[in-house]
Amino acid sequence: MRKSPNRPVKLTERLVYWLYLGLGAAFLGLPLVWTFRIGQAIGLLVWGILPGYRDLARRNLARAFPEWESLQIEECVRRHFQTLGANFLCAFVLAQKSWEETRKYFDVSEYQRLRGEVEQMSSAVALVPHIGNWELMVTAPNWVSRSQIGVVFQRLRNRLIDEHVRKFRGLSGVELLDRSEGFNRGIAILKQGGIVALLSDQHAGDKGVWVPFFGRLCSTTPLPAIMAKKAHSRIGWAVVQTVGVARWRLAHRVEEFSPEASIEEITAVLNEHLEEKIRENPADWFWVHDRWKIPSPRFLLREYKRGIYLPETLGKLKPFRMVIRSSNWLGDAVMSVEAVRRIRRGRPDAEVTILAKRNLVEFWASIPEVAAVIPIERNDGVFAVAKKLKGRFDVAILFPNSPRSGLEAWLAKIPRRVGYRRPWRDFFLNQFIPEPTPPQPVSHHSRTYLKIAERIGADMSEPLPAVAVTMPDSLTLGLCPGAEYGPAKRWLHFGEAGRILSERHGVRWLIFGTAKERELGDQLAAELGPAGINLVGQTTLTQLMTELGRCRALLTNDTGTMHLAAHLGVPTIALFGSTEPALTGPIGEGHTVIRHHVECSPCFLRECPIDFRCMNRITVSEVVEAVERVLARQGVLQKVWAERA
Repeated sequence: MRKSPNRPVKLTERLVYWLYLGLGAAFLGLPLVWTFRIGQAIGLLVWGILPGYRDLARRNLARAFPEWESLQIEECVRRHFQTLGANFLCAFVLAQKSWEETRKYFDVSEYQRLRGEVEQMSSAVALVPHIGNWELMVTAPNWVSRSQIGVVFQRLRNRLIDEHVRKFRGLSGVELLDRSEGFNRGIAILKQGGIVALLSDQHAGDKGVWVPFFGRLCSTTPLPAIMAKKAHSRIGWAVVQTVGVARWRLAHRVEEFSPEASIEEITAVLNEHLEEKIRENPADWFWVHDRWKIPSPRFLLREYKRGIYLPETLGKLKPFRMVIRSSNWLGDAVMSVEAVRRIRRGRPDAEVTILAKRNLVEFWASIPEVAAVIPIERNDGVFAVAKKLKGRFDVAILFPNSPRSGLEAWLAKIPRRVGYRRPWRDFFLNQFIPEPTPPQPVSHHSRTYLKIAERIGADMSEPLPAVAVTMPDSLTLGLCPGAEYGPAKRWLHFGEAGRILSERHGVRWLIFGTAKERELGDQLAAELGPAGINLVGQTTLTQLMTELGRCRALLTNDTGTMHLAAHLGVPTIALFGSTEPALTGPIGEGHTVIRHHVECSPCFLRECPIDFRCMNRITVSEVVEAVERVLARQGVLQKVWAERA
């Protein structure tokens, strides 16, 4: 066996160890019933003073038993802490007593009934879950007729306590197998006809296979199946259930598997049977372990070695719930759609909810991968938003960089909170998206969101199906003359360009904009006359998407409507001046960007402080020609010319 590391022992470790020994000595002389009751009291004290573990147990029980009321969960959590305290204290005392004394409290008669069947096995992998007083399994050499029994263990963090515990475990005659040293010795024991006991019901990290447990995917060790297959061994359960005050009973079960059963299939079945045993007395299992731990950073599971296994008999998986905090601007929200879609498709149990300002609810509701949208109302404060989220989600993904978005998720106690590092909010997040050291080449703003999706494990190469199919009218075009960010982004000659195109080709214009731009819409409609239909401030977001779908193309400034049209597959002719198309240009094929570099652009200002030169350099003729090229590519102008001929 490997020796303990030769690092110096910290003073805090010594203090904890002395306290541990002192408590043990004090309880050795007490009746075990008293020890059990005192352990219950200690467990209740721990329940009261460690809210973090209390919350973890509460969260785990809610995951396993979503049908339970909150009072039922709270009662089970409290009883669990009491049972855990009692069993830990009694295990410490019984480890130092003889088997003759211990057997007064530990009923192994069920094993005795199955002893003949067990003795006929060539060897066995014994699964010992964290149920009841599992430490009593070290007494197995006293009642199991096998010469070799190995127990796989993991070292405790406190070296002194670890050495003390291993000493008493070894006194019983079991061979201790350090998990960190591999499992060759365990395989050897099995091949020699022995038994190897495993604590196999905890989170298995990157090396586990993701199978359902209480209907939720969790990383589960495939080690029992691997060892049993390699050594041609049977698999059985040895569960030490708490059945009364200072009373425990062994529950035994032998598994039956086909020789052709895969490691993943066996692992999934073992989880099912563990679940059955836990349901008999939920408070007796180890709920303060993060069994459904969310891996970091790639919790979308695509890249994990053993992958996901879903039994054919499985019903619907319980969802892995993610809330994504949307950006507040329509354009930014549209640019984040691909990231949202890839995140949702990243694991079979993923369920995506969007948290968004009220004005974006209709847009997000149109995305097939979005299960629900939670609106942020105009008067909702941080605490109101946190209340809407609390207790509902496993992960929060924050697209905005604001401190408020981080605070909302933190107040809601969402276990995993993902976003970029930014001043005043890093405290509220616990998973950060790495950013390259500047200077870096300019990349489109949509990459900001896609980097989040990529970091958490989304498949970035998977082809995505089209979101929407447009059905444009033959000569209807859209026109968006405004820009909510400010007048620096507005071109001033839409009326003239629109009028020329209408006179030449019979084009009809649908004019779009927000309620704040009504005056601009009225002015443009007057310039276009019968060829212009003014919809400025008169459409909901859903209606805007419908009307955009009627358009052959959209002539626009750098606006949210531009991004929405591109999202819907409508070609855009986008005019840029104060902003940078490499950062916020329309996404996709078939778009035209008109932009003239001047010495002061891009300035990203709301209002131009000088002579508006960036937009003034865009001429009416080049805009008209750009629109005509788009219509010609679609075959619209040829049809018009043929009809006129």
